[in-house]
Amino acid sequence: MGCGEGQLARRASGLGAHVVGVDPTHNQIRVADERAGGPVYAAAIAERLPFADASFDAVVMCLVIEHLDPFEPAILEMARVLEPDGCCLLLLNHPLLQTPGSGWIDDHILEEQYWRVGPYLRHDSTVEEVAPGVKLPFMHRPLSRYVHVMGELGLLIDDMDEPPPPPGFLNEAWEYGEASTIPRLMLLRARRVE
Repeated sequence: MGCGEGQLARRASGLGAHVVGVDPTHNQIRVADERAGGPVYAAAIAERLPFADASFDAVVMCLVIEHLDPFEPAILEMARVLEPDGCCLLLLNHPLLQTPGSGWIDDHILEEQYWRVGPYLRHDSTVEEVAPGVKLPFMHRPLSRYVHVMGELGLLIDDMDEPPPPPGFLNEAWEYGEASTIPRLMLLRARRVE
């Protein structure tokens, strides 16, 4: 869901999965089709997927949920298209540690460095310019909002990860140094129960 130009879909397909990527942006679907690599692509919004109930054994949404308002219809669709015991993977910006206003602080008075967490419990909406002239809304919500909705829809979380930067990242981005100890992303894995 929200496959963009298909990078993740191609990777999953290369590992042997049968993949259908959906995105609401026709240009992204066109580019994904051009890059091929095995997946099938369709233009669709996360809130209204063109698939029958229980059509898939897994659903992946990577860095999309923060841009949806409301987000609940997308979670409902994830649950609807998953077969019983199907796997749901939700990768999102870390709700606590990437709260708007969070960041690495070099405190020259106390002579220490620390990660400041912004107002976590406050719902916040900003607009990010992801490319020149391309603006994308970003919604911050506490993690509990996602967990409660998933649970109500039978998507029970059975694992969570807060991955560090990939190997070699700091060799290319040394300026992140200590900030690399703060996770940017969170991965939730859930199973659909009846």
